[in-house]
Parts: sequence; C-alpha cells; structure tokens
Amino acid sequence: MLLPTLVTCLAGCAFLLSPVSEGCGPGRGYGKRRSPRKLAPLAYKQFTPNVAEKTLGASGRYEGKITRNSERFKELTPNYNPDIIFKDEENTGADRMMTQRCKDKLNSLAISVMNLWPGVRLRVTEGWDEDGHHSEESLHYEGRAVDITTSDRDRSKYAMLARLAVEAGFDWVYYESKAHIHCSVKSDHSMAAKSGGCFPGEASVTLASGAQKPIADLRPGERVLAAAGGGELVYSEVLVFLDRDPVTRKLFYTLHTEAGARLSLTAAHLVFVSGGNCSEGGALGAVYASDARPGQCVLVSPGEAGRARLSRITRVSVRESRGAFAPLTRHGTLVVDGVVASCYAVVDQHSLAHWAFSPLRLLHSWTGSTGSHRDGVHWYSRLLHWLGRMLLDSGRLHPLGAAQGDR
Repeated sequence: MLLPTLVTCLAGCAFLLSPVSEGCGPGRGYGKRRSPRKLAPLAYKQFTPNVAEKTLGASGRYEGKITRNSERFKELTPNYNPDIIFKDEENTGADRMMTQRCKDKLNSLAISVMNLWPGVRLRVTEGWDEDGHHSEESLHYEGRAVDITTSDRDRSKYAMLARLAVEAGFDWVYYESKAHIHCSVKSDHSMAAKSGGCFPGEASVTLASGAQKPIADLRPGERVLAAAGGGELVYSEVLVFLDRDPVTRKLFYTLHTEAGARLSLTAAHLVFVSGGNCSEGGALGAVYASDARPGQCVLVSPGEAGRARLSRITRVSVRESRGAFAPLTRHGTLVVDGVVASCYAVVDQHSLAHWAFSPLRLLHSWTGSTGSHRDGVHWYSRLLHWLGRMLLDSGRLHPLGAAQGDR
C-alpha cells in the first residue's frame, strides 16, 4: 500500500502545478477563470456580514478578557509589520498585540492598502485593550478586534478601506465611525473558524434506485444522482467521504430557489451558478456558498436522470445544524436536496480541485480503496490542503477554509 500512496502524493503535486483544464464542470463555458469583481465601498454604518458581531455567522461569541497575567495571554502575538502604523497612545505596545488570525488578516489588508493607494499605509488606532476603555464584552479585550484608518487620515478613503478589510478576510467589518473602521475575527480555536466544505447530516441524495437517502447514511460504493457535462444528470459512484463528522455543529448557508429546492452547505463549499435569465441558460461557474446571491441561478434536478434545469435563487439564509458530510463521487459532483453541487471546497475553481483529486480516483480504480479512513477529514484532503497553501496564492483559497487543515 506504501507505493500507491507515494505515487498518489507525487501525482497530487504534479496536478496542482499543471495548467487548469476547462470544461470539467457541468454547463457551457465551465472552468473559465472569472473576471475580477469590481469592489463596492461600504456605506456609512454598514456592517458585513449583516448579522451581529458576536454571533456564529460573524466573529463568534465573547470568550473572556485577556490580561497580561492570564493564562490566555499566550494566545496573543505582537505585530511588528513595518507597513502598518500603530498609534499606541498608551505607549505600552498593547495595540500591537492580537491573535494570530487577526494578525494574518491585518497583514493581508496592509498589502491591499499599499497596492490601492501607493505611498499610503494602514494605521491601527485601537487593538488589544488591557485598560477597560471599551464596552463590556468587547472583542478588543481578547485581541480579536482592531480599529483602523489610513496613514494619511483621508476619510474619503474609509468606505473603500472597509471593503478591503472584507476582502482581506476579517470575519466582521463595520464602518462604525467617520473616524475609523472596526474589524474583528473569530477566535483562533473556535470551531466556527474551521469551516471546510460539507453538507448537513439531514441533507438527502437520490440513489440509483430512485430512493432518497440522508447523506449521513450514505456509504461508499453506492451510486447517487450527479451531473456530467452540459448539465446532464447521471448516477455516479461514491468513492469516499472527504470529511465525515456526525456530531459536530457547523454554520450552513441555505440557498432557497424558485423551484422550491433548498440546498444547505458550508461557506467554503462550491456550488454552480449562472447569472442572467434562468430560462435562457448561460455559462455556469462555481462560487463559494458564501458568495451565492439572490438572482443567480442554480441547477436543479427533476428527481431522476435526464437534464437539470436552472432555477433562480430567491433568498440566502444562514443556520446552524448538526453533522458535516462531504462525499466524493467519480464525477466530482452530486445532487443534494434537488440542487447540483460540487464535491469540492476551499479552492476557488472546481476544475482545479477535480484535477487535484484525480490521483485519489486513480488509486480507487487500481485497488478498490482510498486507504484507511474513519470519521474526520480524509488524509488526501489534508495533503492537498497543505500543498495548496504552499503552492497557491492565498486569494485562491476561501478564508474560512484556509484558516485550518480541513478541506
């Protein structure tokens, strides 16, 4: 078993480095690189995501004040990035202290600021608070929040600065004041920050017999409804679970469609969407569930093999649910709760992920197995995640998936 495993590892490296093929996903034009989005500045008093800061959908609950004498002080790390100006009015270095996640997002934002406004740097006016100057249960007391401006203090830039903070991966951004932007992150050890790509346990799939089955009860070797090129529905063998955790609780985005189908999946999971008129069709592309928007169209199934049709997303909601399951089919797609979804997550392109998992499918073809695996994240997914962080630009990875070792 050692030789096939070694071959798989080496082939995975080669596939990640190889050019991305086009047309691997269902629908016309799938696999083409999306053109850059135009960034929209935040409005004054706007916050994103549009939920309260200390909820699961944003930066998560307050976990208690950190002082220099507390055991949790070791969770904080100083930020000496020369591209960031720290106001440090207390002259104690407190503003430089923050969690690793906050530091990573702040450093990423500093680069974006310099790229957009040459000669301008990011400025932090408030960081970790050890003196009790903020409201009760403020995330400043945990080193998980910063208040920021630009070094030139040009307030006309602050709306776009807020947008750049969102793009940098902060878990909650608030255009709080004309004088600054407030940003915060999830705790480093919070499970809410560790979101790979999964479906909830109660989600259902369609077996080759036509019967519906909860995804939690699905087993490798069973054939489920999936999608091939052009939106054609086929039955595809389940090879393995890339992630399987029956007891965890995770945050799921639910896409509600005009057809009545509702798909729930984690933020970093990929789903195929098309813009424009759903009745006229159009090129499909894969987006993260957290980027799906009302007005876009998804592929829905008539309930059996044939051809999927487009249905418009009417609403996107967020909920917490038990269980996390990510089956891998031979086609790399599957129909869950009547909607076509990718088997992949975290990386921003379905075709790249499908290429990268080719060695695992080849190993299964040779041996009938993908190596020993129990509940949790599959070893090959962990390997690819590590390689992706080494070889791909961080902008190619979803911030919630890139924060940890899950797929």
